[in-house]
Amino acid sequence: MEIRIHKPVSRDFGLEQALIEKFGLQEALVLPRTNDQREEEVLAGVGQLAARYLQRVLEGLPPHTTIGIAWGTGVHAAVSALRENRSLKIDVVQILGSVGAPDQLIDGPDLARVVAAKLGGRHFDLHAPVLVAQPALRDLLYNEPTVREGLARGRSVVLAITGIGTVRDEAASFLRAGHLTSADLAHLRGLGVVGETCGRFFDAWGRHVDFDINQRVIGIDLEDLRRIPRVISVALGLPKAASILGALRGGYMTVLATDDRTAHAVLEQAAN
Repeated sequence: MEIRIHKPVSRDFGLEQALIEKFGLQEALVLPRTNDQREEEVLAGVGQLAARYLQRVLEGLPPHTTIGIAWGTGVHAAVSALRENRSLKIDVVQILGSVGAPDQLIDGPDLARVVAAKLGGRHFDLHAPVLVAQPALRDLLYNEPTVREGLARGRSVVLAITGIGTVRDEAASFLRAGHLTSADLAHLRGLGVVGETCGRFFDAWGRHVDFDINQRVIGIDLEDLRRIPRVISVALGLPKAASILGALRGGYMTVLATDDRTAHAVLEQAAN
């Protein structure tokens, strides 16, 4: 017999309620941080909050329900904290192409495999890069049967785990992964872009249709994301506050997992 003792993770219920009321979320998960906490500790704590929420939801799903997964450090933190329960038999699909992240453990294919192994289900890769050079190449890949089938699976999931990216140089995942340069980010900022989720870029109000870069992305689009019944976004850090706010305004998540400092910044920016 195995006995597990799980240390409780603190939550800021006041901030959680403020986020729920302001943005119409199903749930918010906010970690109160201490002054001496390192950023990696805060990230791990937010990941634990997200994982415990996920465990509760996943236990109510029938076997071979399919869930979707994006990529990034926040998603990785939640996946790392997720307890193994192979009896659930939950299947996992990538909802955007492979990023080719410097740390492969935070990329979609690896995260999908890890989650499927923990939950006793199958994993389905999306055999394509997340960003290509030309829209014509994206369209060509969309006509490939394996990519078409992968995207159809991604659109049909009942739950997705995503992150939120920024176009600020100091925290831009696409810059770290080598897909965009500092000049590219400056150009996007000049167009009014504040962030991205599932590889799709949006402005401060969540609008996305006017940005050409989105025509080069392989993955489900933001309208697809809106139709997924439950989308949990794991994102934190002051550089991402504007990005998180844009995603909230766009309706690209139903649950937000973050820390109190980020939550305060998001609410303050929303009030201005």
